[in-house]
Amino acid sequence: MALLEGKTLLVTGVLTDRSIAFEVARIAQREGAQVILTAFGKGARLTAATARRLPDAAPIEPLDVTDQGDLDTLAERLAAHTDRLDGVVHSIGFASGRIMGGNFLGADWEDVATSLKTSAFSLKSLAVAAAPLLVRGGSVVGLTFDARYAWPVYDWMGVSKAAFEAVARYLARDLGPSGVRVNLVSAGPLKTVAATSIPGFDQMEGRWADRAPLGWDSSDPAPAARAVVALLSDFFPATTGEVVHVDGGAHVMGQ
Repeated sequence: MALLEGKTLLVTGVLTDRSIAFEVARIAQREGAQVILTAFGKGARLTAATARRLPDAAPIEPLDVTDQGDLDTLAERLAAHTDRLDGVVHSIGFASGRIMGGNFLGADWEDVATSLKTSAFSLKSLAVAAAPLLVRGGSVVGLTFDARYAWPVYDWMGVSKAAFEAVARYLARDLGPSGVRVNLVSAGPLKTVAATSIPGFDQMEGRWADRAPLGWDSSDPAPAARAVVALLSDFFPATTGEVVHVDGGAHVMGQ
């Protein structure tokens, strides 16, 4: 039996075929899952075009995680495709270039608030919106970038990721009694559309491959995606509130 045989997953954040979310959807389908995608705003056409590159057709539902109306109707709209969700993948984040790239001290609250709402609070919003369909034994998996450190140029997105990781821990606490696990995958720097839009991204990527004991290929999202798929499976039934590092081992190394 395939790893995700019989499971239905909601995957957010598919924009191009270089994204971790796309690779998650692709591997999940190959492992037997039915996948439903979400699309946001003007990116919906790109999501639809990218979805055609998946092994199987995947329905797409519009979703703005900062719009309460979208969130309130999500479960009802998903019910047109499935009567259950076994997993939800959160691959959503946004921060204005004005609050990254070395402008930490000059950031305005309005831009920071947008980043926190979109990149951190949205994990709670998405989980609550999907909860009516999430079954016992279900899994919520999000994507982070190790928030223990003050990275060059990451600035307020780094703060948002720290909040995101805290939200995941509290969700793990509150969804646990319903049998739902909440875990994160912390990937090394990858050349996704979102990452390469960060001013000075090359400073973060830098010598990562040299520092990582296993090496690191910043153009390959598959290792991170496989970790997400594993956490969506039944192979981690008693693991929640965890951050799994998929970064070639760089996180254990000193400077």
